[in-house]
Amino acid sequence: MIGLVFLRFFFIAIFATLGYSMGVQKPLFYGSIGLSVGVAIVLMEIFVRKISLKGLSSAVFGIILGLIISWIFGEALAQFPLQRDFPAQVINNLRIYITFVFVYLGLTLGIKGKDEFSLVIPYVKFKRQEMREDEIVVDTSSIIDGRILDIVKTKFIEAKFIVPRFVLNELHALADSTDHMKRQKGKRGIEILHSLKKETNIEVEILDQLFDDIKTVDEKIVKLALTLDAKVLTTDYNLNRIAQLQGVKVLNINDFANALKSSFISGQRFSLKLIKEGKEQNQGIGYLEDGTMVVVESAKRMIGKTISVEVTSVLQSSSGRIIFTKII
Repeated sequence: MIGLVFLRFFFIAIFATLGYSMGVQKPLFYGSIGLSVGVAIVLMEIFVRKISLKGLSSAVFGIILGLIISWIFGEALAQFPLQRDFPAQVINNLRIYITFVFVYLGLTLGIKGKDEFSLVIPYVKFKRQEMREDEIVVDTSSIIDGRILDIVKTKFIEAKFIVPRFVLNELHALADSTDHMKRQKGKRGIEILHSLKKETNIEVEILDQLFDDIKTVDEKIVKLALTLDAKVLTTDYNLNRIAQLQGVKVLNINDFANALKSSFISGQRFSLKLIKEGKEQNQGIGYLEDGTMVVVESAKRMIGKTISVEVTSVLQSSSGRIIFTKII
């Protein structure tokens, strides 16, 4: 770092010296010009270093697009007999003005749409639209959950899984956390990813798209899904709602798991072992083999025993299912 700073000062000094040597009659004036040019070049170099390669590519693409449109517009303008009404200098200045306008518009368009532009080339598919491979953006919760690995092994899903770099960074942050629970979740998520990459019926791709202008991870995932016209795989209820509100298709693992559970209707009877006390007064709690919670009214005294119950109602949501029963 110190060597780079020294090199910059040396570069500025050379420009100042060259300017001073060129000014025979006004060496100080030309030396100050050389100094200013050297500083401007160094500042430009520092600014360019902060621009990503994708941002630079999109800016260049915008400039080229602006030049092409301005040339087409200028050629169309030349078909009109403007020379009779305006001097040639005015027409040339007008063409230059039009060129600058379209280059500016193209440059701003390229910079603003750098996220979309950076995805154009990698996602061109030389096949018919109806044969397009399904793409699924995977969020942190669905990776840590782990059930997606079991679903993939059944070959129920065959698609390209897109794992954004910011999701991978979130997993690494969890794995390096000082909190034991978070560290275990992060390590589990990374292990699940390694296992997914070994499956032959899916493709897992790490996408280096950070969306620095967007704050939350959920919003970044939705933005990426909209850009790629992809689905979102999650177990997060809030992400589920945000994505659906913006028209993104969501694959919720909890919904999928609930759909596979045995259905219960009012009046159905079964046996259940009560495990613990419920939140409400005098309630008992038990669980089915698939993990579904069963709430039994007026059963606090029966905790630790296996009893017969009758279904009174079923509460279904994306976060799970709860069965309410009574003792028979």
